[in-house]
Amino acid sequence: MTVNITSIKTASDGVWQGDNPFDYAFPLLIVQTALVLAVSRTLAFLLKPLRQPKVIAEIVGGILLGPSALGRNHEYMHRIFPRWSTPILESVASIGLLFFLFLVGLELDLSSIRRSGKRAFAIAAAGISVPFIMGIGVAFILRKTIEGADKVGYAQYLVFMGVALSITAFPVLARILAELKLLTTRVGETAMAAAAFNDIVAWILLALAVALAGNGDEGGAHKSPLVSVWVLLSGCAFVIFMMVAIRPVMNWVAQRCSPEHDTVDEAYICLTLATVMVSGFITDLIGIHSIFGAFIFGLTIPNGDFAEKLIQRIEDFVSGLLLPLYFASSGLKTDVTKISGGKAWGLLAMVITAACGGKILGTFVVAVLCMMPVRESITLGLLMNTKGLVELIVLNIGKEKKVLNDEVFAILVLMALFTTFITTPAVMAVYKPARRSSSSSSASRKKYDLRILACVHGPGNISSLISLIESTRPVNKAQLKLYIMHLVELTERSSSIVMVQRFRKNGLPFVSRFNYRVRAFHERVAVAFRAYGQMGQVVVRTTTAISALSTMHEDICHVAKEKGVPMIILPFHKRWIKSGGPDVIENVGHGWRGVNQRVLSKAECSVAILVDRGLGGDYQQNPGPATTIAQKTCVMFFGGPDDRECLELGGRMVEHPAVSVTVMRFVEENSVQHDGSGLKPTLSKGREKYTFSTAVINPEKEKEMDEKAMDDFQRKWEGMVEYKEIKGANIIESIMAIGKSGEYDLIVVGRARFPTAMVARLADRQPEHAELGPVGDLLASANNGIVSSVLVVQQHEKVISDEALVVAAQNDEAINEV
Repeated sequence: MTVNITSIKTASDGVWQGDNPFDYAFPLLIVQTALVLAVSRTLAFLLKPLRQPKVIAEIVGGILLGPSALGRNHEYMHRIFPRWSTPILESVASIGLLFFLFLVGLELDLSSIRRSGKRAFAIAAAGISVPFIMGIGVAFILRKTIEGADKVGYAQYLVFMGVALSITAFPVLARILAELKLLTTRVGETAMAAAAFNDIVAWILLALAVALAGNGDEGGAHKSPLVSVWVLLSGCAFVIFMMVAIRPVMNWVAQRCSPEHDTVDEAYICLTLATVMVSGFITDLIGIHSIFGAFIFGLTIPNGDFAEKLIQRIEDFVSGLLLPLYFASSGLKTDVTKISGGKAWGLLAMVITAACGGKILGTFVVAVLCMMPVRESITLGLLMNTKGLVELIVLNIGKEKKVLNDEVFAILVLMALFTTFITTPAVMAVYKPARRSSSSSSASRKKYDLRILACVHGPGNISSLISLIESTRPVNKAQLKLYIMHLVELTERSSSIVMVQRFRKNGLPFVSRFNYRVRAFHERVAVAFRAYGQMGQVVVRTTTAISALSTMHEDICHVAKEKGVPMIILPFHKRWIKSGGPDVIENVGHGWRGVNQRVLSKAECSVAILVDRGLGGDYQQNPGPATTIAQKTCVMFFGGPDDRECLELGGRMVEHPAVSVTVMRFVEENSVQHDGSGLKPTLSKGREKYTFSTAVINPEKEKEMDEKAMDDFQRKWEGMVEYKEIKGANIIESIMAIGKSGEYDLIVVGRARFPTAMVARLADRQPEHAELGPVGDLLASANNGIVSSVLVVQQHEKVISDEALVVAAQNDEAINEV
């Protein structure tokens, strides 16, 4: 049925007045958008276990919505994606594409490309030229084999095929590297630099291809060659104008919007976004696609706080809502059923082989010649073979210019899908980052008496961290090496990659040079620890780990193992901020609580979680041992390996002149330590429960070790430590009374994975924070009126044992847990 597009109205009058919303532009666009988002997000969720980038789900979702799958139902296509709605859908999607390419240009760092060196340039050149040449060969075969392919002029057809096979998708590659934790490796660094080169060249070639294509079809083959020359010259003039005239203006704007100014004028943001549209219009006027103008304008904006604010303002809306519409419109043009018969599938195999073979082989040979190991060279080739959105853009422009017909278009879309899909599993199979030898770490361990890895969420953790570290370092004796790791979440937003594109390799997870807040954090850490560096007894290494919360613990545990630290200090996910009235509780989110839980479970060293209620406010201004401010610390001792670790930590604090230590030992009345109360694994999954070790231990031996540890501690620190014994049946009241009294700045408790009978009786409580153990949970609760900061310690066991959900139980039989 033919529909006059001018007769289509924007909005309906509603079903009660007899209108069908599907016959009107805006209601139909809403339905189309909702359907596209639902399909793409569902597929992204299903593909997440395979660690596939989101672009795979969006491409597949577009194909499923098109004539290849659901579109085979003509009623569905007529109702949901009628032909008259295509220009409207593509116009909205093109706005998203325009701003996405602006973001890509914004995220590309031209200065880092210049600094990346000859090796990355050589690898990029080989990664482009070899598949480009193979693409030309493929183009000759396709022109002779596929009906209608020879109607297009040779020049534009060859250039489009060459560009389609030689592209590396820079944003998709960055996401894959981040997911595989390869950004800090030499392979990741080289791949990012080479892909940036590749991206620039791809856009130049694409501009050339569009200039040559003209209107495509017969008209493109017979138009005057001078037209293409004028298009190219005008494009070059546009680029020069943007770099010479517009870039200084944007530098001035960025300075006006720098962090030194309190606010960013909204006028600058609006004018910048409007300039994106104007730049797109100018390149479209020239005869090059509008996205080229947006990309070039993105390159003119310098890195900094202004660029970050632009990304934050528009990225979620563009990438989350508008961009999936572009994939849907591409899918509606992709008809896989056009690839029918052995010959067509053979051509698909040939195109995939040429694309993969050219990119991998070209990159591999040059990488080996650049003295890279064979395994790294193969991995680099696989990574550079990543396709994605940029590939689809090229193919869609080719189809729009009538250079590619339906069958060639479908073949190339499936090629892009396949090459991107195999990247992650292929790299995981081929490459494992080499761990450093332990020789350097061993030397470091001998040089420094104490090494600690302390993790922080932001500047708010610095004060309490300095106070805690300083109090545990014996003055004038121990050499301390302190690793400060700033934990930054890597989200699904593509601009989170901006944080890691400007890193410098330093042997630890990467430090961001781009994100202002991350940079400001490092400046504050440097100031806070300057006194330590001047004393010469503390060596501080500040780093940033940028990772998804689900895998953040891997970074933490790997660094702890590689650097040989005996203890990791983690911040609790809640922090109490002192104010004029009641304390304000800052909660960084439940996801960070999961990070702590996984570190407690996986770490191969002792772990401590700091619940900060204003610890060390004065240490922030006066770090170092010279301070005269007394910190009162209470060590609660019930018994077990975790409590013995607390006692050892308390011994370190005793040596500090500004710290007074009190040991509170909780004992059963009538010296009954084992009354048959024990722990059983519970089958209930309905409520959160405390986790305790299921390892079989000797209670008598544990009791002896507790007594020996306490006797040694009292003998060594006699006269320097206040010792108290607390007896009584209601230990909850005793614990809470100590926490509420405000007498102590810090309370140190064990996590109690091997609890005594006294602690075991607390296990039937409904926990608020089960990972802290029964005692730590009591003291960390926001509802109990506790005012002291709390440090919950878990000792590392040489034999890693499983943990199980447990409840307190009365049992007549002897239970082999303390």
